Amino acid sequence: MIINGPNLNLLGKREPNIYGSLTFTEFFDKIKTKYPNVQLEYYQSNIEGELIDKLHHVGFSFDGIILNAGAYTHTSIGIGDAIKGIETPVVEVHISNTFNREEFRHQSFISPNAKGVILGFGLQSYELAIQSF
Repeated sequence: MIINGPNLNLLGKREPNIYGSLTFTEFFDKIKTKYPNVQLEYYQSNIEGELIDKLHHVGFSFDGIILNAGAYTHTSIGIGDAIKGIETPVVEVHISNTFNREEFRHQSFISPNAKGVILGFGLQSYELAIQSF
């Protein structure tokens, strides 16, 4: 399960110098073709509570969760606690190198509860996360 947080629905339009020009739907279609033996699902929400609800819903039945919580990474204790409360391993993913950006992006409430963290490789970060399961 790939779960994306706020503003990631704007990929392909939002700051292409940081996030690239491909929409996530276009990218998701490519990785589904590249990994035909992996059943991939995708969910995106700009609402923190909906992300927590989705983690609760899939966190006991999927083999892995790839989570890019966007800005909630740096603000949401609730998402961090949700990851701590589920059984499915979570890999935290970021398209950009968050340590190469504003200081507030250096803190993550997800990392302490994640299986691992992959950041800075563009959309390929998601592929590396798939390979980690």
